[in-house]
Amino acid sequence: MAYPLQLGFQDATSPIMEELLHFHDHTLMIVFLISSLVLYIISLMLTTKLTHTSTMDAQEVETIWTILPAIILILIALPSLRILYMMDEINNPSLTVKTMGHQWYWSYEYTDYEDLNFDSYMIPTQELKPGELRLLEVDNRVVLPMEMTIRMLISSEDVLHSWAIPSLGLKTDAIPGRLNQTTLMGTRPGLYYGQCSEICGSNHSFMPIVLELVPLSYFDKWSMSML
Repeated sequence: MAYPLQLGFQDATSPIMEELLHFHDHTLMIVFLISSLVLYIISLMLTTKLTHTSTMDAQEVETIWTILPAIILILIALPSLRILYMMDEINNPSLTVKTMGHQWYWSYEYTDYEDLNFDSYMIPTQELKPGELRLLEVDNRVVLPMEMTIRMLISSEDVLHSWAIPSLGLKTDAIPGRLNQTTLMGTRPGLYYGQCSEICGSNHSFMPIVLELVPLSYFDKWSMSML
């Protein structure tokens, strides 16, 4: 959950988000070093006189400033491609949940169960209980088991939506007539909040997502109570 004046990302709750955080730090360090080098060179050019007149024609310098950027781009591209393929992998999911976007609420269907589906609406501000979060709480949370591979099938019935939970590193577009899929696996129990991340109309800000990750034994009890 984000907090006021937060500058960084939310704490990672899935292996994919941990990889994304490491990649962000890796890339940011490269950008910081390049920016420092450029700033240093600019300051030298402004404060010193040129003493080596053949520098601008040196073949060695041109070779270095051609090869070095290529090496830097490779150092950024390889980890990025690795994470991209990891995000697309789906290996024997233990559970499948179908998510449909509507104006302006979400509906969920646990396809491994015969009749387990519900709609999830935002709780109006005047009905919130003490401690609940404005514009983020819903009447029906998505309850999922932790430490298990879960496949989410995401689509829409009207306009473009986007199912996004930052702490899990998830953001998948919900497109009418198309079924997108993504994989999630939570590493610890808790409540994780998200929102629709695609402008979908006047009430776009009022269709939050609440994911409740619980131990498998609790999930079995919850699923039996919902049937």
